[in-house]
Amino acid sequence: MKIHILTLFPEVFESFLSHSIMKRAIARKRVSILIHNLRDYTHDKHRTCDDRPFGGGPGMLMKPEPIFEAMKKLFGRRKPRFLYPSAQGIQFDQKKAAEIACLKEFVILCGHYEGVDQRVIDEFVTDELSIGDYVLTGGELPAMVITDAVVRLIKGVLGNEASKEFESFSRNLLEYPQYTRPADYRGRKVPSVLLSGNHKAIEEWKESQALSRTRRQRPDLLKKVKHASHD
Repeated sequence: MKIHILTLFPEVFESFLSHSIMKRAIARKRVSILIHNLRDYTHDKHRTCDDRPFGGGPGMLMKPEPIFEAMKKLFGRRKPRFLYPSAQGIQFDQKKAAEIACLKEFVILCGHYEGVDQRVIDEFVTDELSIGDYVLTGGELPAMVITDAVVRLIKGVLGNEASKEFESFSRNLLEYPQYTRPADYRGRKVPSVLLSGNHKAIEEWKESQALSRTRRQRPDLLKKVKHASHD
């Protein structure tokens, strides 16, 4: 997979790409993540990427020229899948991450200020995505969230492929409680079923705990589970 990230602040991604799963995925050549500085595609001495919006209004808007220039130089006439994190976007969830994980190549644009000129959206954006109902300073954090969620779904990235099947949201259920050694810490004991060696009982406990936790903390997800069971 090849991921292109268009940003005004490329240095923000240095730590993100040099640790943990991202570092391992890149080292294993499962993914190539290319960070493109939009200021490199400007033509004025100030490397300007923003301007005041027509019609007035607060703040500044990202100009179309650097983005159009970047896309032309990087892709020519090709138009790859283009993701734009935005408050106006649809909710980014595990299902969407799995869909994107099937792609060979895509672009993420990191917005800033009051957003981006609508002509960029009309020309390039295929997926306008929101990671939550709140406002962030820029699109770099959402770009990292999307990248992380997608890359970990690529085959060969995680050490244990089976772990993806039991994570929260993979089945529209939250993950069951988990424990490690010691079995008794300050009087707080691990549930006896997990120490029993009875695999059938353990799996039944995990399933019941996942359902209980989801019902208590995210009852909205149970509607998706019921809907899927009727499909």
